[in-house]
Amino acid sequence: MTFFEEINEENLSGVAYKNITLKKSIISFFVKNGHCTIAEICAAVGLSAPKINTVLNELINDGLVQDFGKIESRAGRKPNLYGLVLGSGFFLGVDVKQNHLNMGITNLEKNIVHLSVEKPFNLQNSNESLTELYSIINNYIKDSRIQKDKILGMGLNLSGRINYTTGYSYSFFNFDEEPLSKKLERNLGMRVFLENDSRAMAYGEYSTGAVHEEKDILFINMDYGLGAGIVINGQLYYGKSGFAGEFGHIPSFNNEIMCRCGKKGCLETEVSGLALTRIFKEKLASGSSSILSGMEVEKINFEHIINAAVNDDVLAIEEIASMGEKLGRGIAVLINIFNPELVILGGSLAETGEHIRLPIKSALNKYSLSLVNNDTQIRMSQLGKKAGVIGACLLVRNRLLSTS
Repeated sequence: MTFFEEINEENLSGVAYKNITLKKSIISFFVKNGHCTIAEICAAVGLSAPKINTVLNELINDGLVQDFGKIESRAGRKPNLYGLVLGSGFFLGVDVKQNHLNMGITNLEKNIVHLSVEKPFNLQNSNESLTELYSIINNYIKDSRIQKDKILGMGLNLSGRINYTTGYSYSFFNFDEEPLSKKLERNLGMRVFLENDSRAMAYGEYSTGAVHEEKDILFINMDYGLGAGIVINGQLYYGKSGFAGEFGHIPSFNNEIMCRCGKKGCLETEVSGLALTRIFKEKLASGSSSILSGMEVEKINFEHIINAAVNDDVLAIEEIASMGEKLGRGIAVLINIFNPELVILGGSLAETGEHIRLPIKSALNKYSLSLVNNDTQIRMSQLGKKAGVIGACLLVRNRLLSTS
């Protein structure tokens, strides 16, 4: 059995389990340290050189590891240098949004080798929508020209309540007792891990984006909904059931507006892409002017309003600023509770730049405790549409190569 078969086998035991665990440890060591000698691997994993040499030969036969030959040594016998084969293994990340998919493939060294953003897809909680999702992902893999059997696993991000340990999504595609992850595995032919989109985006930024050396971070996902990814001491925070970060469902208003969660007055009812679209249309209907005034009101969507703001539309900028003030007040609550080093603003609304950042910053100065606020930096997402894709791929890599 090759490494690619072993890593997707969930019922290994005894010698086979110990062997795949050792292989994972060695690959993880290469991922973190680059090329190295047998002696360095022995020191890291605590096993003898003959045992490591045997496992390295198996990984070489599987096409994952390469012997790069002798290296210079000041004295004694020259050791061989080993490292990962470029393009030997990949991870697929799929970030599901309300009306499109962002998809990407990374290699073992976490570099993106193929990327597709804003692939049209209408997210509906139906079997038809799920079937379409299977089809789009399978076609994407074919178009990438990467051998499917070299993709070690896939991470799929959805909004709402996700329990990644069980593979259940409680907001979308929860039609029967079978976990969504198992349905995806059966239809895509690879290991699948589910994740909440805000958490995956937070991890993407933490690993390769806006984070420098900070360890306590809040990522605010400003999209059709409103979510938060929480990183505490460098680790994603999930909570007891895996549902931590439902920022948008904090009861904040006495507005009698029904939220998607079934409650009234949630923060998301006035601070989200859905809320912005509703309010913007109401303003147009009442006579306000905009560069979108020539469009049929019912056809105007969240993306139209973002583009209008980027193109200096006064109405769009005013409504985003008003929303930013409310959002800043909500983030102030989080800052007072978590005292983070860094707050990252991401999601579609982040594309409006200073139009959303400045009112948020102003509200933070007004509503958060100054001693706490002074220690918190505010940054915009650096990865943009790639944040969720990169986060999904890296989380899959971590989980598949984990030896615990």
